[in-house]
Amino acid sequence: MSARYTTFGSFLPVLVTVALTTYPVDASGQSSVRVRSDENFRREPNGGILGRLASGTPLRLVERSGNWVQADVEGWVWLASLQASDSEFDVVVSVAGGENLRAAPSGAIVGRLEEGTLLEEMGREPGWVHVRRRGWIWSASLDETAAATPTAARATTATTPAAAGPAASAGPAASPPAGFATVGGGGAPLLTAPDGDTLALVAPARDLQVMSREGNWARVRIEGWVWMPAGAPADEPAAGPPSALVPQDLTADPVAHVGRVVSWALQFISLERAEEIRTDFRQGEPFLLSRFGGPEGPFVYVAVPPERIAEVQGLVPLERITVTARVRTGASSFTGAPIVDLLSLERAR
Repeated sequence: MSARYTTFGSFLPVLVTVALTTYPVDASGQSSVRVRSDENFRREPNGGILGRLASGTPLRLVERSGNWVQADVEGWVWLASLQASDSEFDVVVSVAGGENLRAAPSGAIVGRLEEGTLLEEMGREPGWVHVRRRGWIWSASLDETAAATPTAARATTATTPAAAGPAASAGPAASPPAGFATVGGGGAPLLTAPDGDTLALVAPARDLQVMSREGNWARVRIEGWVWMPAGAPADEPAAGPPSALVPQDLTADPVAHVGRVVSWALQFISLERAEEIRTDFRQGEPFLLSRFGGPEGPFVYVAVPPERIAEVQGLVPLERITVTARVRTGASSFTGAPIVDLLSLERAR
């Protein structure tokens, strides 16, 4: 299952599902693209993070798989931050906290590689190593129409609208109502989580409701419309109501159901905070450790947004709850259990 994004008039971009298959990129066609907005670079679709690539970073396309693109990235890394590898790769990032990937020795930063990322060595200059790595990136984060032109840096939300240009109307610019923020003139990617993958691209000068903040990140709510005429042929067989999916469906194909909404009866075990080793979460992110259906059911992790912490802190171990949540991943990289993002919760009466 993959994603495409569309805008209708003045509506915000919204997510539409279509069926796509894996296929190699035609060598005679466009094979070079640039990253549209800062995005994670992964070992496999929805897999472990190798690093984070900056807006404007060039990539060479290899193949596509649904809404994921396999691509090669090249750059330079400070020699002291690398060690020789005994794997099929030549070197590995060894410095704690990772290291910058640069366009040239001492050049512009084009990304940040995670500690432990394996790399192919392409050449050396004093103190620097030219490296390459193949990985996967969310296709909506790529600009395939202007590969030769650097894209703008990630647009950030602002409290006032961007200027409309020389023909801007006279009078003071209107500020959004309290609790809202306006997207800047370059638009902005909507991510699954801080430093997560791109879900959609928000058009410039759109007012978003701010639900909560974490440092420089804001959790926002948007609404929009998608053309979906009744009785129109579907792109793929209907998957049924949200509750038709069970954890076993997600773990059998971890990528296929990302973004789907499920409604599950769970048994709450404990409220936890994610350690650094749980790479599918932000470090310290709260989540509910629970079991699907009861004490013998499979484990499910329910990520809790900041505004719902108070709601879940009163839960009692072994209490029965019903959650409506959006699928983050069908199988966590640490344990293989599904991870869902909490939308609403009901306690058994």
